[in-house]
Amino acid sequence: MRLIAHISDLHFGSEDRQVAEALLLDLLLLRPTLVAISGDLTQRARRREFLAAKEFLKQLPFPVLTVPGNHDIPLYNLFDRLLSPYKRYRYYISDELDPYYVDEEIAVLGINTAHGLTIKNGRFVDEHVAKLERSFGSLDSTIFKVLVTHHHFTPPPGHKATAIIEGAYRAARAIESCRVDLMLAGHLHRSYMQDLSHHYAIERSVIVAQAGTAISRRSRGESNSYNVITVNGSDTYITLRVWNGTSFVDQMTAHFRKGSSGWVRLK
Repeated sequence: MRLIAHISDLHFGSEDRQVAEALLLDLLLLRPTLVAISGDLTQRARRREFLAAKEFLKQLPFPVLTVPGNHDIPLYNLFDRLLSPYKRYRYYISDELDPYYVDEEIAVLGINTAHGLTIKNGRFVDEHVAKLERSFGSLDSTIFKVLVTHHHFTPPPGHKATAIIEGAYRAARAIESCRVDLMLAGHLHRSYMQDLSHHYAIERSVIVAQAGTAISRRSRGESNSYNVITVNGSDTYITLRVWNGTSFVDQMTAHFRKGSSGWVRLK
């Protein structure tokens, strides 16, 4: 069995310190196999914000996998934005923009979908497809495969698909052929779960789990939250833990079971 804590959109620089302290305590009690962070560690990619994020991550005694978000790229410094957009991220957080974690039960690949050419949109390019195929293509079918990006592949319920990541349709075919089991993302500050096959012309079901903002005051109408994924053979459970004003508590748990054509949600 493996536990993955999926947190996103920390936005140090606009964080709620009480919520940040509670999140740290919650993670220490949870003791996850891996903490996966799907981008936007900072609010405006300032040095002091990256330093605060670094200090937070140093307190986690577990493997941590992070990808940049669009807020981790300088907004107002156009020179750095275009020529060295990840300079501060590499210095303070990680030199690896497309990190990879693998053990006997899970394989988790992070793909950097942020770039300096636009303010907030993301993209999944040919290089990312090749990396996905190299990382997952030859793995045993018993390994639970997770793809982590900052930008989303499926829109929130009731929203149009126009804001999805650039290159999503080709990526979806590669995701299916590589037998990815779970996709984790953030960016929208909205928590929801969907099936990738309901949005793309693929036959295999892939779980999509979006995370809200874990500690930022920019909550967009939702409470701060994060996801806890329990991988146990052919069963996967995704629990949404939500800030209730004093601590993080379980709000709901979705149960998925693996079948011949992917994952089926049982509840």
